[in-house]
Amino acid sequence: MDLSWLAEPQTWIGFATLLILEVVLGVDNLVFVAILANKVKPALRDKARITGLVLAVMMRLVMLGFMAHIITLTQPFLEWGSLSVSGKDLIMFAGGLFLLYKATTELHERLEGHNQITVADNHKKHAPFWGVVAQILILDAVFSIDSVITAVAMVEHIIVAMAAVVVAMTMMILASKPLTAFVDKHPTVVMLCLGFLLMIGFSLIAEAFHFHIPKGYLYAAIGFSILIEIFNQVSQKNVRKNDYISRSWRQRTAENVLGMMGIRESVLATAGGSVGEERFEENEKSMIRSVLMLAERPIPGVMIPRSDIERLDISQSRQEQYVQLQNTPYSRLLVVGKAGVDEPLGYINKKDLLSQLLEHGEMNVQTALRQPLVLPDSTSALNAIELFRKNSADYALVVDEFGAVLGMLTMKDLMETIAGEFPEAFEREEEPMLQAHPDESLTVDGALEYVELAPQLNLPQPEEDAGYHTVAGLIMEELQSIPGIGDHIDFHGWRFEVTEKEGRRIERVKITRLPEE
Repeated sequence: MDLSWLAEPQTWIGFATLLILEVVLGVDNLVFVAILANKVKPALRDKARITGLVLAVMMRLVMLGFMAHIITLTQPFLEWGSLSVSGKDLIMFAGGLFLLYKATTELHERLEGHNQITVADNHKKHAPFWGVVAQILILDAVFSIDSVITAVAMVEHIIVAMAAVVVAMTMMILASKPLTAFVDKHPTVVMLCLGFLLMIGFSLIAEAFHFHIPKGYLYAAIGFSILIEIFNQVSQKNVRKNDYISRSWRQRTAENVLGMMGIRESVLATAGGSVGEERFEENEKSMIRSVLMLAERPIPGVMIPRSDIERLDISQSRQEQYVQLQNTPYSRLLVVGKAGVDEPLGYINKKDLLSQLLEHGEMNVQTALRQPLVLPDSTSALNAIELFRKNSADYALVVDEFGAVLGMLTMKDLMETIAGEFPEAFEREEEPMLQAHPDESLTVDGALEYVELAPQLNLPQPEEDAGYHTVAGLIMEELQSIPGIGDHIDFHGWRFEVTEKEGRRIERVKITRLPEE
């Protein structure tokens, strides 16, 4: 066998040129392979991608082996007037239709939101493994038609073309995983590539009808789109960076912890672990975020305000005290004198009074008195929990710097800042703290904490020295007065309108999005 052609420079120049061409033409193919591989279960994505590409290598080698026959496909086998149809035309037309169908269906799924990754990913319907592998093979066949024909035209020996294809496809297999990770991290790139797929599909159909579209036009359009997408990615990165810097260190810590959870989930999915068992639900993430924010949450935003404290006035008659104890749904009451909340004597637990009645036949409020834990209003929620633990307390009064009572706090209130409301049986008929409407407006309780509302409306986090903690407090802070029904403020693209009041207290607030100017 004469192998002297291996020493000829033209052979290696042709090999290098063909290798570069195969790699460059294969980059767009890799992106679409990554998109298709994401259709299967997470644990099978790597396997589907590698299996599809390995089979694609074999398919290209087979196509190169029948190159002589493929070259003859340019000869017309059907002529009708000025119209001539060749085998290549049919392949171009069928390939173009396939690309248009695939790109259109993928775009439809993403525009309708059916292809977004949700928390309950284990319930998501995944495509069959071999179905995706078959699609990868078909896609590679369509993309490789031009490159296969070009390969034979560039080199004299088919073995050189085969070697170039094998090396190029090996490089594609090695690059497929990091490229897939990049596509997963930047979903807008998927939309851009699907747009490219539409362009290529139209160009193949046009070629089938002998309407030649210069490749330079396609490359220019694709290059310009990629440049715009690069600007978009840089802009998004800078926005996230500036937003990250503007947040407090504890918020950044919370986001980093949640980010690490996402990384752990992806690793488990890649390793074949059960994603459904390890994935964190939104309420779990919210609880973790709340725990990490406890040190920055002041207790005035958590406590029950002084006007809502259930109290027992010992200056009243014994009969009036019995009626108050019988009608209140709460187990603990603040005991006060004639001055009301400004004269707190302690608090009682109704079970202590019940024990007195069972043992002695009468109750004595004075002997059942307990002293509450006293917390300054500058205490954070995290420090309050620690003080409750150290003092074995279950009831606390919040006071200002002059000793005036501002509100009352229990461990239940603190736990609700982490896990959400724990409504009692008598509270279930009350209106929800936040109620969404079909017109995208919200009705919220005036006592709803601002830090709970802010993430839902993309509002900025309050400053550390902000003079408000609730939605009602925000409205009064902005107006610098006590609002009436119908009064409103415009705040970061939203209108807050007072709809219900009880005395001076704001009960309900309607929130609507302001029209864009």
